[in-house]
Parts: sequence; C-alpha cells; structure tokens
Amino acid sequence: MNPIDTVRGGSPTARCAPEGGPDLHGDRLARPVAALAPAGVFALVRGLGLLVLATLAAANDTRLGDALSAWDGQWFLGLAQGGYDGVPAGLADANGVRAAETPLAFFPGYPVTAATVRFLTALSPIAAGVVAAALAGFAAAYGVCRIGELVPGGSRRVGLIMVALFAASPMGVVLTMAYSESLFCALAAWSLVGVLSRRWLFAGAMCALAGLVRPTAAALVLAVGVAALVAVLQGRDGWRPWLGAALAPLGLAGYLGWVAVRTGSLTGWFDLQERGWGTRFDGGTATLEFTASVLVSGQSVLEVATIVVLAGGLWLLVVGAVRAVRGELPWPLVVYGAGVLIMDLGSNGLMNSKARLLVPAFVLLLPVALELARRHPRTTVPVLVAVALGSAWFGGYALTAWPYAI
Repeated sequence: MNPIDTVRGGSPTARCAPEGGPDLHGDRLARPVAALAPAGVFALVRGLGLLVLATLAAANDTRLGDALSAWDGQWFLGLAQGGYDGVPAGLADANGVRAAETPLAFFPGYPVTAATVRFLTALSPIAAGVVAAALAGFAAAYGVCRIGELVPGGSRRVGLIMVALFAASPMGVVLTMAYSESLFCALAAWSLVGVLSRRWLFAGAMCALAGLVRPTAAALVLAVGVAALVAVLQGRDGWRPWLGAALAPLGLAGYLGWVAVRTGSLTGWFDLQERGWGTRFDGGTATLEFTASVLVSGQSVLEVATIVVLAGGLWLLVVGAVRAVRGELPWPLVVYGAGVLIMDLGSNGLMNSKARLLVPAFVLLLPVALELARRHPRTTVPVLVAVALGSAWFGGYALTAWPYAI
C-alpha cells in the first residue's frame, strides 16, 4: 500500500480503563485536550517568543506594536485599510520611490484577511493585523500536525513535535506579526494534507488561495500539479486529479495576470519587484556572494545566523530527499520544500530576509520531528525548549536590535 494512502498513528490520549468499566470522565477530558493540543503547543512557543520580543523591545526603546507591524507590515496594513488605490502616502519602495503601481508588489490575500478581522471586531489596524496572523498561525498548526500524522511512521506525537518546530522556526516571530507568512503556511499545509489524503479538489482549492497570498505558491503549485499528474498517469481517482491540478495555479496566475493588465506588461509584477526592491531570480549568485562575504568578515550575529539557517535548510532537504527515495517520506512534500528553498536561495534582493522566507518550508522539519518522536521525553522536551528559546531570541533581536528590514 502506498504510504500516502494510509493514516497512521492512534490517539495519544487513549488510556487504559480501570478494571470494571471504561473511564468516561477521562474520555470526556481527553478528547478536548487532544483537540486543543496543536493550538496549545503553538500558543506556548509563540507566547514565549512574544514575551522575549516584548522584553527586548523595552530594552531597545521600541514598542511591541511597532515591532509586530514593522517593515512590510506597514504595507500590508496600509493595503488592508485603503486597498491598492488608497495606501497611505508615506509608504514607498526600498528606493524611497512611490508610484501608482508600487502597491501591486504585495499580494492581496493577507490584507483582505486583516481587513475582514478589523471589520468583524472593530480592532485597531495593527491589532487586527496581528490577530489575523495569529488565527492563521493556529490554522497552520493544525495542518502541520496533520501532515505529521499522515507521513510514513507518523503519529500524533510526530505532529505535535512538528508544530513546536514550525512555531520555533528561526524567524517564527513572523507567524505572529502583521505579515503574510502565517496565512500562506496555513493554506500550504492544508493543501499538502489534501495531496497526502488524495483529496484533490481540496488540495487544488487551498493551493489556489495560497496563490493570492505569496509568490511562494509557485512551489506549492508544482507539488500539487506533479502529484496530480502522477495520479492521472497511474489511473487513480478518476477526474479529480485533473480538476485539482487545474485549480492549483488559478490564484497565483490570476493575480500576476491582473498586475500585468494594470501595468501593461506581462512581467509587470516581476518588474515592480526588481525596480522597487532589487529582487529577481539570479540562480543563487547573490546568495553565494553574501555567504562568502559573511564567512570572511561577517560583523553581525544575524548575518552569520542566516547563513547557518540556509545551510541547515539545504542539509534537511538532502535528508528528506534520501528518505523520499527510500519511500520513507512522501515525495510531494520534498518537491514543495525544495521549491521553497530554491526560490529563497536563488533570488537576490535583501539577504537578511532569507531566514524569514524559509519559514514556509516547514516540511523540511519532518526528519527532525520523526527522529525526536523516537526519543524519550527527557531528550525531546529539552531540545524543543532550547529551540524555542533560540527562536524567541533570534526573532526579538531581528526586530528590535537589528536596524534593517527582515
């Protein structure tokens, strides 16, 4: 049987009933605890991150709200308030230039979500943006947990460890900022759940929505499309893989097409990125030059840590690919992780953003989660605590002590 087709792992909350009958009270308590476990793990890790961020913000004369809405967060909140034609006049690109087309560089999915939260709650723009990101982060946690249950050798334990590792990504702080990463990760995770469970329409729909959030959706479109193609070639699931594959690119292609119409150029969005933020795909030349410079004379902890994070991502991709060849890891997950990593390493632009741009590659953490799940809690828990503390400090430092964009 194909490992993708099998849901593994029993309930971690199952307990032996005492002699004489079932423990009904225990069952009533265990079920909600099990249901809330992914949210609880995510909240604990990100709560620690926010606590450390608040401490570092106070030490560096920065307000917590300003840190949570810094840099691109201002653009997202501006779009949430005024749309593409009503962004506050003070916002500009990396060169300090603002044209009528400049806001089109930012995808609409997260601003629309933040605007909806604000409409429903009457919160301030910053609060609504942070709440929208946090809610999406919780949705991502459940999707990531489910992936950990569905992979070969997976279980609820693996899933919860995956949630902890995901929330404690080196730049996991972005999952509770007014940024689009948490919403994209939620949609990507559930799209991949659809692929693993062969729910092709669901996978394609989630992928299409992800394409309205971040350009990273190109990696997800590739994973969903190739997985659907394999299913078609194998004669499985009838017409559903066809429709799933057709749905997957609609969001990304639709937004890029709309920008092309607005700018009068088929490469309109890419032109805006290169002209305004100096970002384009160069095959990794800029990343290699940055790495060489940092290794020779790096003067910043953040720059050195960024290189370590990127190297770690490459190593995890190799480990995941080997496992996939052995049939120990579903290959669509590796395709997606490789796509995210290639897009990150292969583009120039702001090198200090590369750790953040790697957050959506959460599937690369699966080999670590599977290994930690085999260990005794005396090993697993301290490792996860140490990782969470490291992430909390790194994110707090990047937003309060590091003077440049992340």
